Amino acid sequence: METETKEKIEKTVREILSESDMTEMTEFKVRNLASERLGINLSEKPLKAYVRLVVDSFLEEQKSKESEQPEKEEEDEEVEDRSKEGPKGNKEFDDDGDLIICRLSDKRRVTIQEFRGKTLVSIREYYKKDGKELPTSKGISLTDGQWSTFKENIPDIEKAVKKMESRV
Repeated sequence: METETKEKIEKTVREILSESDMTEMTEFKVRNLASERLGINLSEKPLKAYVRLVVDSFLEEQKSKESEQPEKEEEDEEVEDRSKEGPKGNKEFDDDGDLIICRLSDKRRVTIQEFRGKTLVSIREYYKKDGKELPTSKGISLTDGQWSTFKENIPDIEKAVKKMESRV
């Protein structure tokens, strides 16, 4: 991708984000608006991944502006988060441009992906074919609401697992 194109995309995405109600805006909407303004299909994998990086960068800048003096705990969390991102703080994306949150094993991973305009948390098995890692049908994709419900119930799940383990 040319430097000039990257600069145009970044400028347009940042303009859209700064004009938007952030409680209503999604990455998908930003990408569509930027595509319309620029006349470029930003849904292609490398462009989609670049838009995602610009959005993430913008959001991180906004977050740091909101908290002028972060507490020590927040600083420690940021250092820990960056160490999970890989070398030089770069986030890892799969071949489809989806953000890889973590690798659970050699064949399983958690990703954040866009599907039909919805953001999903996907926990899935992958296989290798022609040098690419491709998703299998084994796994689950959770909507934002489903993820929130799951997250809220983790303490109950942990209690049940401990109870199960104590019986063995």
